[in-house]
Amino acid sequence: MSTMNELINSFNQKSEKIEQGGGEKRIEKQHKSGKLTARERISILLDENSFVEIDKFVKHRCDNFGLGKKEIPADAVVTGIGTINGKKVAVFSQDFTVMGGSLGEMHAKKIMKMQDLALKMGIPVIGINDSGGARIQEAVDALFGYGGIFFRNTRASGVIPQISIIMGPCAGGAVYSPAITDFVIMVDKNAKMFITGPQVIKAVTGEEVSQEELGGATVHNTKSGNAHFIADSDESALKLCRDLVEFLPSNNLEQPDVIKSEQSYDFSNLADISQIIPADMKKGYDVRDVIRNVVDNDIFFEVHALYAKNIVTGFARIGGYTVGIVANQPNVWAGSLDINASDKGARFIRFLDAFNIPILTFVDTPGFLPGTNQEFNGIIRHGAKLLYAYSESTVPKITLILRKAYGGAYIAMGSQHLGADLVFALPTAQIAVMGPEGAANVIFRKEIESAQNPEATRKEKIEEYKGRFANPYQAASRGYVDAIISPEEVRKQLYKAIKITETKAESAPDKKHGNIPL
Repeated sequence: MSTMNELINSFNQKSEKIEQGGGEKRIEKQHKSGKLTARERISILLDENSFVEIDKFVKHRCDNFGLGKKEIPADAVVTGIGTINGKKVAVFSQDFTVMGGSLGEMHAKKIMKMQDLALKMGIPVIGINDSGGARIQEAVDALFGYGGIFFRNTRASGVIPQISIIMGPCAGGAVYSPAITDFVIMVDKNAKMFITGPQVIKAVTGEEVSQEELGGATVHNTKSGNAHFIADSDESALKLCRDLVEFLPSNNLEQPDVIKSEQSYDFSNLADISQIIPADMKKGYDVRDVIRNVVDNDIFFEVHALYAKNIVTGFARIGGYTVGIVANQPNVWAGSLDINASDKGARFIRFLDAFNIPILTFVDTPGFLPGTNQEFNGIIRHGAKLLYAYSESTVPKITLILRKAYGGAYIAMGSQHLGADLVFALPTAQIAVMGPEGAANVIFRKEIESAQNPEATRKEKIEEYKGRFANPYQAASRGYVDAIISPEEVRKQLYKAIKITETKAESAPDKKHGNIPL
């Protein structure tokens, strides 16, 4: 019979062996490629000494192709519960040093257990992906695993925040779990995401493309929009994730934390907004300068910064209260809305609504982007997503019209007509069916054509239209704008609006779910 010391020593030896993952040589190779190990990543992500590992001793049970004789420490994934700045989170981290982090039945069951625990406890779940894909030897059991993970991603959507960090390969069926989650962070150069790799593409279509060109972090952050953030290293990706979690509630029944700072009690703008926004409607400016001047400590945590740059989305705080910001970007296509901007805005709005985060909208847009490319690719359907998302949301909705707000884009950008609770406008705002030039050409066409000097008459009619309609006062006279505010009062008024609307209670009609125009 073994003594207590012998049993404890045996346990320690087994535990240490599992913690070594694929062993020193594979760990060294991982480090040389600029990647941390699964356990190192968890230790950086979570608060010190907060991690409680679960299912450390789980083993695979596959005998196919000699796999039954192979030891797979922790079945190539580390799972458990820890904290980020004191907030509980569930974590799984795939171990590329062990069989390339391949997913088999028990590997997947460990992840599914984390998802189930996170849902039951109402805490965010963070997945660190670094895997060669399905474990081929486990055949259909690996496919079962992916399906179970996708199912749980979907069930948890809108209930708990879900974040994916891609730190290595993530290919084939594995990409669909991150795609369902709320936010995707990719590490530049090391992270790869694609359904079919370069070899398959070449065999089927004849196209030649590298892994980086096909599914690197830059591609997914700038072109496909599949990733929300890009980081230059494992460490910076993990810090970014910690910063993101600070803005989020733990679940859909909680409110985001109110985090006060010294500036939270100062309600003056950091700078003169009237100096940022040009009076000339044809001149662009960076709307992020406006945002940073009215939020706490000029901190704006931008989401999807490199994708659909004509609309800006992200998190900030005003008076300590977390808000989600959606803003037109006049520096890009004058702030016009296109297909990608509509998708980006709608997706972010729906996240904010799911997790009780007020929506703050800054408007400066001439309309939806015209062109056959947009029409043929479904701008009607995609633009409708933005309309749907605003209309569906029940969280506090506060809108500030900075300058242009024309036509359907005025309606789509959080107007009172889509349920905004409070709509403010600066004196520089122009709210109309279309811009003065286009409107004058339509309304006064006959007068312009019959005039002795058509160009002079056109300019005269444009000024007439501007005087009558291209201002915030017509909309305010109808009650569509609740208040016209001076630029120096923006931060103060937005804070008051947040306080006014924080007790808002609104429910949607009883239904299973709506049918968003996907």
